[in-house]
Amino acid sequence: MRIRILGSAAGGGFPQWNCGCPGCRAVRDGSRPATPRTQSSIAVSPDGRRWWLVNASPDVRTQLADAPALHPTGDRSTPLQGVLLTDAEIDHTLGLVLLREGRGVSLHATAATERTLREGSGLLPTLERFCPVTWTEVVPGTAHDLGGLTYRAFDAPTGKHDRFGTTEGLPGRVVGYRFTDTASGRYAVYLPGVQELTPAVQDEIDGADLLLVDGTTWHDDELVRLGLARKTAHDMGHLHVGGRGGSLEVLTALGVPRIVYVHVNNTNPVLLEDSAERAAVEAAGVVVGFDGLELEV
Repeated sequence: MRIRILGSAAGGGFPQWNCGCPGCRAVRDGSRPATPRTQSSIAVSPDGRRWWLVNASPDVRTQLADAPALHPTGDRSTPLQGVLLTDAEIDHTLGLVLLREGRGVSLHATAATERTLREGSGLLPTLERFCPVTWTEVVPGTAHDLGGLTYRAFDAPTGKHDRFGTTEGLPGRVVGYRFTDTASGRYAVYLPGVQELTPAVQDEIDGADLLLVDGTTWHDDELVRLGLARKTAHDMGHLHVGGRGGSLEVLTALGVPRIVYVHVNNTNPVLLEDSAERAAVEAAGVVVGFDGLELEV
């Protein structure tokens, strides 16, 4: 199984167009080492020939152009087989409309996500006006075969409020994915948004050969400290990385051989390559993900 990180930043990318936080300023003026990043998404393949996107960010066109393995193979045929969604967030779904030039979009999503895209944001009816959409329902806990690769979604704890009021209290509003290579039995977990590493979530992670996990903020109150928001990371459905009870402390105790942070917010100091926070992550043997990073499982 091959995985490519297409985009490693949280919503808005790095730098974010309207943000003047220390990290965004460093990218623009070159005052500290920092690498630009596009918005969160990965591609996964069982064989390097057939690929599925996991989330379709607003940056999907650039991300596909930068991934030779996902380039067209002749005329307008493409290795892209479909798109799996972890949720209905605009940062994870707006790129679907940029895939409309294809012969159709094969979409894998939970019933909660499909309802939000149809009755809330209205993105799915818009897409259906331009191309055929085939929807495969993702049922948390149920395995789905992709041919040489299976996925199984699981519920990720989230405190995010459903702004559309269409799915409040329903399961499957936010999920992680466990991808298993059929031949080897090895598996990877993709969990770009999680509020708490509950025992149930840790059970999903246990035994994984690779974990790509939510690295949104370093401090829980990071955006509050910077005067950029009134909500904490926890309020927004994310677990902070640093300090006591942070994901770095919890995850490194689980014994996962490879951990990569994804969905990293522009405010997180780990994006500054000379920061103490970046050094702490690397000293723990954990990788701060970057666009174009390729991994094999």
